[in-house]
Amino acid sequence: MRNKIDISKVFPKYVFWDMDSSKLSLKRDKVIIIPRALYATTKDSFLKDIKLLEEYYSKNEIVEILKDTKENISNEVCELVSNRYGTKPFYRYAL
Repeated sequence: MRNKIDISKVFPKYVFWDMDSSKLSLKRDKVIIIPRALYATTKDSFLKDIKLLEEYYSKNEIVEILKDTKENISNEVCELVSNRYGTKPFYRYAL
């Protein structure tokens, strides 16, 4: 994994609206970066967004962090991720 990447130049600025994204580390701050990168994704933008994450993180990292995050990730996004990786479906909110 490449650690010396300026996140503010990789992901949209609105994703990290409440922090200085230029100070984030790919390795140290992956629990922030992964959910935030998928926070505003839709079915139409999912493929582009997930491929960007996959340049920096493994599928296991993405899935495990999304399962444990406190960010407001929609169940739709969780389902899209589990379908992409062939994992057991997981949801952030009870159905």
